[in-house]
Amino acid sequence: MSLQAYRHLLILPRLRVQNANAISSPLTHGFPSITAFLGLIWALERKARAKGLDVSFRGIGVVAHDHQEQVTEGGFVKAFRLTRNPVGSDGRTAAIVEEGRIHLDISLILAVHSERWIREPERQATDVALLAELLAASRIAGGTLIPSDRARHSRYQPQVVDLTGNHDDQRVVFRKACLRLLPGFVLVSRDDRLQQRLTELQAVNAAATPLEAWLSLCRVNWTHVPDDNGGKGSWGNDRKGKGWVVPIPVGYGALGGVHPAGTVANARDATTPFRFVESLYSIGEWVSPHRLHSPEQLLWYADSQPDAGLYRARNAYRTDTDPFEDLYDFD
Repeated sequence: MSLQAYRHLLILPRLRVQNANAISSPLTHGFPSITAFLGLIWALERKARAKGLDVSFRGIGVVAHDHQEQVTEGGFVKAFRLTRNPVGSDGRTAAIVEEGRIHLDISLILAVHSERWIREPERQATDVALLAELLAASRIAGGTLIPSDRARHSRYQPQVVDLTGNHDDQRVVFRKACLRLLPGFVLVSRDDRLQQRLTELQAVNAAATPLEAWLSLCRVNWTHVPDDNGGKGSWGNDRKGKGWVVPIPVGYGALGGVHPAGTVANARDATTPFRFVESLYSIGEWVSPHRLHSPEQLLWYADSQPDAGLYRARNAYRTDTDPFEDLYDFD
């Protein structure tokens, strides 16, 4: 599945989010999962349509300008700063469910398709103002959007980028928009790095697995290079020149077939078919917006393949190859 057609980019700059979810999956933390931002645009689209707006959000890009993960300072091992739960009815301290929280300064870029914006460009300003109002009342990755006085400045106002003209015209407009997002870093997909590392490991050990390749990319691997002249040699790592790569969750893989609606006890929605899933992991990279050449390199979009048991987010920064597509088969 590829990114659906769109004609506009809606840039929501410098949003301050408090207490977003820093635990993005059972194995990763430090920034919300990209699936949380996909959920945001789905919820925002439903609210917008309920208000009579003709908008469809086809994808979302996230630029991080600053962050403050709520963890203890000092020492090699850090722990989350947890809130104190109120006592229960019996006077005892309630059980603590560990929650990782993070404060964010981010910009969101939404791929928008709207026939009304094409027919009536003058409606954009009114619709964007309503979308900003709806966003202010929404949760962003579980966090709260904090009003800011700087929003009065034109630099921090929402902006619509019209992708008209030929490919070169669109590229020029997009590049100018990216400059507005500096300084900051964009999270993009690097599935190709995972496949490359797997190939490297299998050249040494044919039994190497994608999990071993992922774990190898999650850490800094140091190696000692001996000195041919009998000296002490030197140490080096595999991160130099490879960019700011990070482990990220990219969606969910099914653990079994689909259960009919209402057949699974304690499900949140008894009217929707149910499926047990687990997190899918890949590799991402933080890159500066000025290195992007097209919106497709920036935007994440949903790619659901129920028959293959895959529900994942995709980004076309490098390639659309999926290292997981052969792992799930329920035929």
